[in-house]
Amino acid sequence: MNLTELKAQLHAQPELNVALALPGGGRVPAHFHVTEVGHVTKKFIDCGGTVRASETCVLQTYFGSPKDDGHRLAAGKLAHILDLAQPILSSGELPVEVEYEDGIISQFPLAGLAVERGSLVLQLGLKHTDCLAKDKCGIADDGDADEGSGCCAGATPGGHCC
Repeated sequence: MNLTELKAQLHAQPELNVALALPGGGRVPAHFHVTEVGHVTKKFIDCGGTVRASETCVLQTYFGSPKDDGHRLAAGKLAHILDLAQPILSSGELPVEVEYEDGIISQFPLAGLAVERGSLVLQLGLKHTDCLAKDKCGIADDGDADEGSGCCAGATPGGHCC
């Protein structure tokens, strides 16, 4: 989901509290705060030598003490926070990710949203790694490496490619 789509839903239902649903079915504690809105640019070279770039809008979450359990983030407040961040966000087309810490810091793409029991529930998805140079690495669409071609050419029999 991109920033424009998220903001439209937040502005349309400003009185609803925002909830974050994790991919495994759990929830981020209801008293979370959005402490940062970031425009993250990643420039990198894939294993085939192609220079690439990606950009995202990252919403960092934080929840403090259970004493803070009365805090709830309303959709209108989150929309206001995103409006404040507009000068650093280059485009409404930026995909949105949510950063959440539960033992480790993880980033989840925003996969969708729904209204459930008076809350605007943001459904978080999973990120996956991928080889972006499958053609150069000799990797078929099914993920199997052809050890006789690409970067695997000349690999020791039974050895590992890449």
